[in-house]
Amino acid sequence: MTVLLVVHHTPSPPTRELLEAVLAGAADPGIEGVTVRSVPALGATVPDVLEADGYLFGTSANFGYMSGALKHFFDTTYYTCLDAVAGRPYGLWVHGNNDTAGAATAVQKIATGWGLEKAAAGLEVTAVDKAARDACYELGGTLAATLMG
Repeated sequence: MTVLLVVHHTPSPPTRELLEAVLAGAADPGIEGVTVRSVPALGATVPDVLEADGYLFGTSANFGYMSGALKHFFDTTYYTCLDAVAGRPYGLWVHGNNDTAGAATAVQKIATGWGLEKAAAGLEVTAVDKAARDACYELGGTLAATLMG
């Protein structure tokens, strides 16, 4: 079974809404053969990363950077997973009240270091509305469909 790992830090209702939209998109009825695993960033482990075939990362933007929880996830998995995950697809969504660019750039640099392949443009969301939820649904669906082959 193909696994899409969704690693997220969603402490607020708006970031939780985006996570729910991503998960709904990844579970779209047209997508078959992909298991979606949603794991909070503080609980995600090296085996979670190594057992996955693709990744979706979600975070709030805090003071222009990714959340401390997602940073902790990368700090505890980066070197062990280095070279083992290259070529796998990933996607990203970031929610912030105003500045999401620094958080998005930081995650993209780590993904580049891992050798991950961007499967969809990263989403930088400052207002959680229907358009943002729809874009997150599409992001989840795109990653899962990419893994379908």
